[in-house]
Amino acid sequence: MQRIEMKAVFGLILIAILTRLLPHPPNFAPITSIALFSGFHFANKRLALFVPLIAMFISDLFIGVHSLMPVIYLSFLLISILSFYMKSLSISNVVLASTLFFVMSNLGVWYFYYPLTWAGLTSCFVLAIPFFVNALAGDLFYTSVLQFSFKKVKTYALNA
Repeated sequence: MQRIEMKAVFGLILIAILTRLLPHPPNFAPITSIALFSGFHFANKRLALFVPLIAMFISDLFIGVHSLMPVIYLSFLLISILSFYMKSLSISNVVLASTLFFVMSNLGVWYFYYPLTWAGLTSCFVLAIPFFVNALAGDLFYTSVLQFSFKKVKTYALNA
């Protein structure tokens, strides 16, 4: 990746991190998009794995540390790895990443906070549906913004 592209990627990701700290609806956040975007665009895949984790850690220091952090961070790690193999950041790939996060995070919530029964699992997932709707909307929004902005900056850099 060219130097200007690296600056653009880091700038866009920094903006996305800052937006997580602003008031927003529950789960309407850019981290899944950052995991997809960095995994898809970064040539350095190790760096791509750490960008969403660092973004989460820095913002969690302000928002609050919690017991589900290992599960949440693992889900973003898997989303980044998944994005290494994507041919595009399509709507279906964003839905896939959102669903992966939804399933993993709610399995963690169920394990730590609900009775470990079928009724507990069902209750956990049903109660989480509104959060999934917000997460999916945020993931589609932020991935679109990151992709559009990155393409514009890349076009500008090539024409400059």
